[in-house]
Amino acid sequence: MPDHPMLEYGFMRHAFAAAGIVAVLGGLVGYFLVLRGQTFAGHALGHVGFTGATGAVLIGASPFSGLVVLSVLAGVGMGFLGERIAERDVAIGIVLALALGFGLLFLNFYTAFASEAVALLFGNVLAVDARTAFVLLALGLASLAGLAMISRPLLFASLQPEVAEAKGVSLRLYSVLFLGIVGLATAGCAEIVGVLLVFALMVGPAATAQRLTHHLGWGILLAPGLALAEAWLGITMAFYTNWPSSFWITSLSAVAYLVAVVLSGRRSAAPARSR
Repeated sequence: MPDHPMLEYGFMRHAFAAAGIVAVLGGLVGYFLVLRGQTFAGHALGHVGFTGATGAVLIGASPFSGLVVLSVLAGVGMGFLGERIAERDVAIGIVLALALGFGLLFLNFYTAFASEAVALLFGNVLAVDARTAFVLLALGLASLAGLAMISRPLLFASLQPEVAEAKGVSLRLYSVLFLGIVGLATAGCAEIVGVLLVFALMVGPAATAQRLTHHLGWGILLAPGLALAEAWLGITMAFYTNWPSSFWITSLSAVAYLVAVVLSGRRSAAPARSR
C-alpha cells in the first residue's frame, strides 16, 4: 500500500485532471460516433495517430503533435471518402491500412523509438505532466466547441440522412467536420489509454449509455459521466494495486457495457412476459 494519500502526489493530480478532460470529451464525441454507426472510425483513427507519432519523431517533432495532426487529417479524409453508411467501412479501412503501413516503415527507420512506441500504443496516464494536461484541456475545449456548433445539423443528418439531404443539409460537410473532431478526441484518448485501447473511453461508455436509455438528452449526459467514472476509478485502482491504469479503465468499460446489456435485456423481456 502507498505511504501517502494518492492526491498528495503531483503526478496523480495531473493524471486525474488529464483523464477527466479526456473522459468527458471522449464520452460526448463517442455518443455521436455510436449513434452514427462509425465506431470503426474511432478505432482506426487511433492506429492512424500512431503513424503520425512515429513520423513526427523522424523529423524531430514531438510524438503527441504528430498524433494530433495526422488523426485530424485522417478523420477529414475519411469524411471526404465516404459520407454514406455503405461507403464508410471501405473508406476507413483504406485509410487505416495505408497509415499502418507507413507507421511500420517509420518505426523501422527509427528503432530507438520502440520503447516509447509501446507506451503510445497502450498509454500511461500516470506519466502525464502539467503541460500535457493543459494541452489536452485546450484540445478538449476546441473539440467541444466545434461539436456544439454542428450538433443540431449533425443529429439531423445522423438520424434522418435522406430527409436532411432533401432539406439542404450537406451530409459530406458534416461528416468531414465531425470526423475531424473525432480525430482530436482520439488523440486525447490515446494519450491516456493508448491508441490500441481508444474504444475504452470513446466507444464503451457511449454504447453503454445507449443501452441504458433511448432518451437523447439523458444519453448525452450519461456517456461522459460513465467515461469519467471509469477513468477516475481505473486510476484509483491502478494506484492501489500497481496494475496498469489502462487495464483497469478498459476492464471497467467492458463490465459496465455487459451490465447494461443484461439490464436492457431484462427490460425488453418484461413486457413480453406480461403479454
